[in-house]
Amino acid sequence: MQCSLRDISIFVAAYEECSFTAAAQRENATQSGVSQHMRNLEHMLGVQLFLRERGGVTPTPAAASFYRHCLNVLRAHAAAGSEVARFAEGEAGEMRIGLMPTITSHVLSPALDAFIRAAPNVVVRITEGYSAALTQMVQAGELDCAIVPSVTPAPGVRGRFFVRSVETLVSRADSGLDHLAPVRLGDLGPLRLVLPDPSNIRRQMIEAYCASNDIEIAQIVELDAMLGTLDFVSQTDWVTILPAIMMAAEGGHRNLTVNPIAGPDLHVDLIMIEPIRRPLGPHASRFVALLEAEARRLATAWEKGGGSLRAAPEASPRALARA
Repeated sequence: MQCSLRDISIFVAAYEECSFTAAAQRENATQSGVSQHMRNLEHMLGVQLFLRERGGVTPTPAAASFYRHCLNVLRAHAAAGSEVARFAEGEAGEMRIGLMPTITSHVLSPALDAFIRAAPNVVVRITEGYSAALTQMVQAGELDCAIVPSVTPAPGVRGRFFVRSVETLVSRADSGLDHLAPVRLGDLGPLRLVLPDPSNIRRQMIEAYCASNDIEIAQIVELDAMLGTLDFVSQTDWVTILPAIMMAAEGGHRNLTVNPIAGPDLHVDLIMIEPIRRPLGPHASRFVALLEAEARRLATAWEKGGGSLRAAPEASPRALARA
């Protein structure tokens, strides 16, 4: 047999008041009811909790020990209620978002944190992938939307502008380039480039830029693994080209040199794509807005200060989530 929360609450009141009458008033019960609760509790525990005396009751040492445990139970019960109550602050739901590594690297975390705080009862499902796979998932209805490079719209999919980011040359820390200083790729000699496979839109854009600006490429190694690319570049004399918003926070990843590409500038436009057959739901719309605010904040930081986040005092995703 186990005591109930009601038994515990009445016992705590009687212990603190040293009076069954006062405990009854505090717990909206009768004095006889409190007495009966305590007798039942003592019978169940097999120990006397109170000495009944004229003018009140005196807790026994067993009651003092039991009281400490009862407080832990009541605190845990209150904490559980508070934790569950926060899920009632917003509607329940689910959203499925597709993101490129460009977005998951630095843009995602603050936006996701802000969204979860504002809508704790929404299930968030994030799928990381490259543009071709994400576009197919949007077409199939497996994703509510995705962020991909600007391309010719696919059947059944519509898109809108999301953010523009300058592209950067990423090399190892001791590459000899001045960190964050703009560079002309044509001045660097034949490049040994790490790029995704030829079907990747960004690969096609980079190769077209190099061809139109007489930038010599000595060799290309294909890596469709972003973490592997960054690790390989950090330990070799190979270089890669990545959007600046991915390399935020004073240049981003350690052991790397990051240089905005200039002469002419190279940038990437990202778009948000969604199925034509259904509108974006309210949860996904709010989340995309948070992502967009953070992406534009980082993009502005690079335009103004070469990667310094202090250069972009725009509203943070958390502030927007509270709006």
